[in-house]
Amino acid sequence: MSKTIRLTAAQAMIKWLSVQMTSEGERYIDGMWAIFGHGNVAGIGEALHAYRDVFPTWRGQNEQTMGHAAIAYAKAKKRTRAMALTSSIGPGSTNLVTTAALAHVNRLPVLIVASDVFANRRPDPVLQQIEDFDDGTVSANDCLRPVSRYFDRITRPEQLLTALPRAMRVLTDPANCGPVTLSFCQDVQTEAYDYPEAFFDQKSWRIRRPEPDADELSHVANLIKLAKNPVIIAGGGVIYAQAEETLAAFSVKHNIPVTETQAGKSALAQSHPMNFGASGVDGSAAANAALTEADLVIGVGTRLQDFTTGSRTLFNENATLVSINIHGYDAAKHASESLVADAKIALEKLSQAIPDYKAQAPNLDARADWLRAVDVYCARPEDQAAKPTDGQVIGAVQRASNDKTVVMCAAGTMPGALKLLWQPAQGGYHMEYGFSCMGYEIAGAMGIKLATPDREVICFIGDGSYMMANSELATAVMRNIRFTVVLTDNAGYGCINRLQTLGCSGEPFNNMYVDCNIETQPNIDYVAHAASMGAHAIKVSGTDMLEAEVKAARSRNIPTVIVIDTTAKDFPGTGIETTAGPHGFFWDVAVPEVSERQEQRERYLLYLDQIARQSRVN
Repeated sequence: MSKTIRLTAAQAMIKWLSVQMTSEGERYIDGMWAIFGHGNVAGIGEALHAYRDVFPTWRGQNEQTMGHAAIAYAKAKKRTRAMALTSSIGPGSTNLVTTAALAHVNRLPVLIVASDVFANRRPDPVLQQIEDFDDGTVSANDCLRPVSRYFDRITRPEQLLTALPRAMRVLTDPANCGPVTLSFCQDVQTEAYDYPEAFFDQKSWRIRRPEPDADELSHVANLIKLAKNPVIIAGGGVIYAQAEETLAAFSVKHNIPVTETQAGKSALAQSHPMNFGASGVDGSAAANAALTEADLVIGVGTRLQDFTTGSRTLFNENATLVSINIHGYDAAKHASESLVADAKIALEKLSQAIPDYKAQAPNLDARADWLRAVDVYCARPEDQAAKPTDGQVIGAVQRASNDKTVVMCAAGTMPGALKLLWQPAQGGYHMEYGFSCMGYEIAGAMGIKLATPDREVICFIGDGSYMMANSELATAVMRNIRFTVVLTDNAGYGCINRLQTLGCSGEPFNNMYVDCNIETQPNIDYVAHAASMGAHAIKVSGTDMLEAEVKAARSRNIPTVIVIDTTAKDFPGTGIETTAGPHGFFWDVAVPEVSERQEQRERYLLYLDQIARQSRVN
């Protein structure tokens, strides 16, 4: 007869998670972020306390932002490790919907343990309970179903015996990786069960590397052999497959230039001779010219979303599209010729199948012209008293950075500017742009630093995004987690204002503070605000002072917040001319078909011309 151990369901879950290991012998779930409330304080809270020596608990300030920290941690770990979250019922759970959606879009692992109402329904309705008048099984946690890769409601203690292994299977599956939600009824958390002792044996989880189908491999190899000027688009899948060196060798051996998505940027250092920079809407002149002229486009580990493809207008209509992806869903997009496999294995096998193939020489002059244009755009401004552009801010931070620097961001102006202008060392770039979630930045910077304590983490954030979510700055101070925040203040939502006025020919309205229906213009003291949470905070005037403060931040063991006023008018990626010619590409943002304004009517006619070029193939 097998031996058992009597535990509450919550105790069993934490004990089990503490012995799930990576193949390298590290704990796969590296602790749990927790905000306690009714629904988890007595059950999960007690269990976390009982196992605190083997399974750490991290206290957050907001469920959404502690989720962002966990997601950034998993991304920085290249999906080899993850974190868990627990929330109380009601608003605690619904605060995690954005977190789950962000992880879902970005294919990143996070375990959400959302407390639920009573399974026995005895005290219904309880505080914060959502009642569906027509369905007694619905709770607030059902909001998490469409944004979870796997969802399970735990209504009996023994259900953990199947639910937990299923959760780990999804978290460690490179194809189906994403958020897992365990909706854990609060009474069930505290109920005891005689669990088999063997259930708590240490287990190692290996992340598989699927090999390509032989026929698909042969077909794609033949397509490459026939191509004269192929171009690669490197996505996040290159980094998650740890295929950076393989991609570098493949591109050099076969003379194929590499362009980047937001998730794939820094798979190759910008200094790599075959790195032509960013593709698509916020792409470089060199990358977009290469992609426009390519007869074969090879996506590696990319979802091929609209920013990458110029809303399906970037590629030559006669070009063939190949998609190498771990998941068949992504590999088949845009009627691509699919190669479903691990990116590293696929590139190695392809190189073996085309040993002597070399493409025509790529346009290295275009690459050099583009990099010279970047230097001009990011150069130190002569007038240090004037508000700098975002490019000049980036240039100052670039000059202060080193090969250990990781820059990160999420939404607003800076993602496009950084993708276009930042020149990282390999692994020196972290962008959440799949969901483009404002408020990810500060919590995400903390998660990156937890995952890579030997790296310098620099967080770019605009004033609009800072106002949305900044409270995890206090968490970082409490835990002595050091990173640097560069807060660019342009007095509003400058990015969307440009889209509204320049991109869509609208009138400036409700984005910049000066264009809002308010009686008093705000004068927010971001330095005082950040300092009140314990961070070292300073406002700088000019990029020289910014550069000096970025360097000085390395001497501290707490976050540093550097505030700088910037102009909202100048931004690369919206049709600006540079010495390398126009860059950026069409982005399909619908404009009104009917308007009283002549400028708006003219913009709609231009929009019709642009969408007529879109590929209709899905």
